[in-house]
Amino acid sequence: MALAAALAVGCSSGGGSSTAPAAATGNQDSVDAALKAGGEITYWSWTPSAKDQVAAFQKEYPNVKVNYVNAGTNKEEYTKLQNAIKAGSGAPDVAQIEYYALPQFALTDSLADLNQYGFGSFEKDYSASTWAQVKNGNGLYGLPQDSGPMALFYNKEVFDKNAIAVPKTWEEYIAAAKKLHAADPTKYMTSDTGDPGAVLSMIWQAGGHPFTVDGRNVKVNFADAGTKKWTAMWDQMIQGKLLAPVKEWSDDWFRALGDGTISSLVTGAWMPGNFISSVAAGSGKWAVAPMPTYDGKPVTAENGGSTQSVVKQSKNPALAAAFVRWLNHGGGVAPFIKSGGFPSTTADLTSPAFVDEAVPYFGGQKINQVLTQASKDVAPGWTYLPYQTYANSVFSDTAGKAYVNATGLDAGLAAWQQAIVDYGNQQGFTVSAG
Repeated sequence: MALAAALAVGCSSGGGSSTAPAAATGNQDSVDAALKAGGEITYWSWTPSAKDQVAAFQKEYPNVKVNYVNAGTNKEEYTKLQNAIKAGSGAPDVAQIEYYALPQFALTDSLADLNQYGFGSFEKDYSASTWAQVKNGNGLYGLPQDSGPMALFYNKEVFDKNAIAVPKTWEEYIAAAKKLHAADPTKYMTSDTGDPGAVLSMIWQAGGHPFTVDGRNVKVNFADAGTKKWTAMWDQMIQGKLLAPVKEWSDDWFRALGDGTISSLVTGAWMPGNFISSVAAGSGKWAVAPMPTYDGKPVTAENGGSTQSVVKQSKNPALAAAFVRWLNHGGGVAPFIKSGGFPSTTADLTSPAFVDEAVPYFGGQKINQVLTQASKDVAPGWTYLPYQTYANSVFSDTAGKAYVNATGLDAGLAAWQQAIVDYGNQQGFTVSAG
């Protein structure tokens, strides 16, 4: 299952201390004044729309120069950002940070709290799940850019040929996977070679809460009811050898999506752009439906998404905040959507022009009707670790072995849990298991 995100996985809800001081509040006067005065800032991002956004911003505000730098994708950028913060110089004014990575930068006091500029008043303008992701304790450390509410993308041609009904439950999904592979051993319901973001999104949808974070106090539990619900279901896919042995995001994977070898994906709402740009052979064959659930009642999770944050090292934080406001609460939203991004802004999520757009690639289906509904069905209350990037980096050596060896996920997750606990304690967190 290609739950691995091009933008990676995201979310932090309640990741900060419950005893944090009241959020700083302010107004946008200093931001407006900085924008009028102009100046120069540096922006790190890898989003495909970044260049067009910067050009549009500078056209609108010619007295501001934005130095755009692609510092690498996610982990590569984060390493450079952490090094610059530690060195005390060299960091950008504004940085793209995925939701899952935001807590670690917020917790180390590396980012500006945007409440001081009055940005907390924008809450109503974003979907609830994405707004939760840019909060940490009482602090606001970015404005949501995009979101990845999960849905089922399926090859209608393959489904119809094999008389497979669109599954509404995971039980039906597994049954369909077995039916398809039995009818044609070259065909698979999906692929999944093991990805930490994917796993956490699936646990999220199943009602799991493996991470509890209160400041520097952390609990890790991959044996809660929701996690067990997911592992019991997905073990059937792994141990039944019902997953295509194709690495996600490889050339072979894109070909498999085009020729029907892989007939469905459960992934984020940002995926259509990847189909259109990289799976030309699938045009007219694919469709979108709600994500399967355990009881047939609508519920989904986020998979992917980023924010833009003002780095505290900035010498002109008010101007940097003005750029962030424009990017995600102003003129920057339109070019982002045009580039294939899925918005987090409620105005766009409810706009008939967006919601009712018939997409030719998907046979004219109005896929955003499904995807915007999914954004409303995201289960609340999810929390990521304040050192999630490290945790993800050791996934393949622990839980990832279950995919390679077709063994049970519970044992793999237990090993991942131990590695997460040990590392956290070594880094000065107080981490316990269970």
